[in-house]
Amino acid sequence: MIIGVPKEIKTDEHRVALTPAGVRELTNAGHQVLIERGAGVGSSISDADYVATGATIIDTADDVWAGSDMVLKVKEPIADEYHRLSARKDQVLFTYLHLAAGKDCTDALIGAGNVAIDNSLPLLTPMSEVAGRMAPLVGAYHLMRPGGGRGALISGVPGVEAANVVVIGAGVAGLAAATLAVGLHANVKILDRNLDRLRMVDHHFDGRLQTIASSPHALEEACIEADLVVGAVLVVGAKAPKLVSNDLVSRMREGSVLVDISVDQGGCFEATRPTTHSDPVFEVNGSIFYCVANMPGAVPNTSTYALANATLPYTLDLARHGWREAVMSDEALAEGVNIVNGAVTYGPVAEALAMTYTPLRSLL
Repeated sequence: MIIGVPKEIKTDEHRVALTPAGVRELTNAGHQVLIERGAGVGSSISDADYVATGATIIDTADDVWAGSDMVLKVKEPIADEYHRLSARKDQVLFTYLHLAAGKDCTDALIGAGNVAIDNSLPLLTPMSEVAGRMAPLVGAYHLMRPGGGRGALISGVPGVEAANVVVIGAGVAGLAAATLAVGLHANVKILDRNLDRLRMVDHHFDGRLQTIASSPHALEEACIEADLVVGAVLVVGAKAPKLVSNDLVSRMREGSVLVDISVDQGGCFEATRPTTHSDPVFEVNGSIFYCVANMPGAVPNTSTYALANATLPYTLDLARHGWREAVMSDEALAEGVNIVNGAVTYGPVAEALAMTYTPLRSLL
């Protein structure tokens, strides 16, 4: 199989979908790898690094797409890339799609008539860990006056209390956010509806944070006293629920900060709208919102290697067996198949966008 890796062109996205180690594994297995010139520069990976492990460097993205049986990307295609989606018949696109929040992209993929596989499941853990660990760091900066916040030091100092940090969601991202916040000596509360998960979190932290069974009332009480709120709510493949209203924000502390890790899935704050690393925040009712849609893109070297560690086994299976056989033998891959030859094969996407759902099994 010919595998292509174009350079990411979404604003402030510096990750790349494949590392030199991944190139070596693919080429050793008999596949050909095409890398767009400069694709790895943002992740501190040179073209020479790729060539040394067997890749061929291609000058243009158009040629990468047109020459590849399977295209590996980090982020969903943007409008400037839509014309490339139909460059090659029966092409497989393996990337992070989050189509439930992107109708234009979904329409473009349907129109292309190829196969789009969302790698959210293998990517979910490492990218959630990166975003989760980043959340208290960016929140701590924006709590400071130069960052637009109330001028609080997240850790406090002897004689002055630490900041109150509220983490909504005790999944992978929430646990990672809580880990950093506790490490920064903040006063941390974590909310979740799953009591077994909260018991695990309590045991993990040996009582160094508060675990709270989530309810509208409990969430409101926690947020009103918070200096930093981290939204880490995920419903895989579907839009995140809106849990923090603008009215609630208006009753929070002036200069408090809200970081929405869930922004890729529409966000769990009412006011959430996607921002970029170059313009990351906006103000709502006196509070600072940080809603960067690709948080791990700020640390592309770390994120690229974490991403590749998770996705390479699936890439190898797709290349070795072809997408049909690969998804028939791997439930995680099958769940990631969103679009096949113009049909939407993932239920939550079809539901979110009011489109017709076609069961994948009927097309295999």
